Amino acid sequence: MFRRFLKSDAIKGLAGLLAALYIWLVYRTSRWTVMNAGQAHRYLANEDPFILAFWHGRLLMMPTVVLKKSKVHVLISHHADGEIISRAIGHWGQKSIRGSTSKGALPAIKDMLRVLKDREIAVITPDGPRGPRMRVQDGVIRMAAMSGVPVIPVSFSSTRGKCLSSWDRFFVAKPFGKGVVLWGDPIHVPRKNEDGAYDNAKKEIENQLTELTQQADTLCGQVPVEPDDCSPSQEFKNKVT
Repeated sequence: MFRRFLKSDAIKGLAGLLAALYIWLVYRTSRWTVMNAGQAHRYLANEDPFILAFWHGRLLMMPTVVLKKSKVHVLISHHADGEIISRAIGHWGQKSIRGSTSKGALPAIKDMLRVLKDREIAVITPDGPRGPRMRVQDGVIRMAAMSGVPVIPVSFSSTRGKCLSSWDRFFVAKPFGKGVVLWGDPIHVPRKNEDGAYDNAKKEIENQLTELTQQADTLCGQVPVEPDDCSPSQEFKNKVT
């Protein structure tokens, strides 16, 4: 009965509303500093399409980083919490595309490519939905190569908040803090994988996102989160757990 209660549409709707209100509370009661936003804001102001990328663990405040008028579509998995996230961002005027770049990848990528063709913003967590933490998967590379639009990384941290013990070390910002939003530089992925182009782009996205996240944590007095160990034994463990 309790499981059915949690799966009910009304409960998911309430949870999504509460999550959206919490994001609003943190955003409005904190003082935010935005850094290196020039190029990203030009894309937003000109309504030029791009792929917005951030680590899964920094998902909470991401509905606040784009301009209010921007048309945003977020790739959200079919996992249990996906519906709550979808409803939460809906209250911020953002739309969701259900699926992932691993399970059921083709329909999800097609939908995201359509969004980019319509000159809108496609949002993806390159290490989601299950990790390894802070390690870029192939989906974002395929999407950028096929669409021809850049990947722009972003991250945030706050002086008031903590990382959970989840696989992604999900960062929960708290109200009345000082936060920073750090944007990275646009990363272009060639259409053809020549001379290791895809691997190079993958490393660049991963390095920028990790540097941005760790720099944001340092500026806010938080202990920087480290990427997951991607040794074969650890990667296998992540797949089967």
